[in-house]
Amino acid sequence: MGNNPQGRMSLLEHFAELRSRLFKSALVIIVFSSLGWIYYDKILTKLAKPVCDLKGVSGLESCGSLYINGVLGPIDLKFKISIIVGIIIGSPLWLYQIWAFISPALHKKERRRSIVFLLAAVPFFALGSYIGYLILPLAVKILLGFTPSSIVNLIRFDDYLSFVSQLILVFGFAFELPVFLLALNLVGILSGAAILKPWRFMVFGIMLFSAIFTPTGDPFTMLLLAFPLIILYFISGGISIFNDRRKAKKDVRF
Repeated sequence: MGNNPQGRMSLLEHFAELRSRLFKSALVIIVFSSLGWIYYDKILTKLAKPVCDLKGVSGLESCGSLYINGVLGPIDLKFKISIIVGIIIGSPLWLYQIWAFISPALHKKERRRSIVFLLAAVPFFALGSYIGYLILPLAVKILLGFTPSSIVNLIRFDDYLSFVSQLILVFGFAFELPVFLLALNLVGILSGAAILKPWRFMVFGIMLFSAIFTPTGDPFTMLLLAFPLIILYFISGGISIFNDRRKAKKDVRF
């Protein structure tokens, strides 16, 4: 540090730090993926439950409508589910590694705000993912309900897993909207008034986003995603206005 009084890192040191953080993130995912490997059967049963509960709706009287294809299919599916579990459960820790890499470049005030953002982002993502999982049975029932009675609907589990993952992740990331808006307000980029002024365009944008990115394609699931987002949008705008007024009073005082 004698030759570097400001504590700045060279390009090579940045790459070394990035490699270290990526290694730790990968290690976290691997460790938590082992839980997915151990509890694979229970997780598989939970994921298959929406289809198994329908039985006759899909054209069969058992979970036989879900199938695995090929010699490597079973082990491939086990690896996929284990990795997904590792990424989701380990998200607070690997997100921390990302923050730890970025934080040295931030000022003390920005660092405090980024911690608040990180702490808020994780539970909101978890909440959105959980809501996505809750509506999964309804989404499956609606979509499989279009299967003609004279046809058996065989569902490849890899395709079903992709559908489930998309549904859960879309809901999870969508619920980051209020956190993102509040973060922009806290750093002074957007005022509360600026957030709420284009509310008609925002409501339309949320409806459009829900229609495009909801993997089910049915209007009911789209509305189940859109309505909570619209409510959270207005709440985040209201909190931002309150925060702006609080800051304005503080500025007048000084």
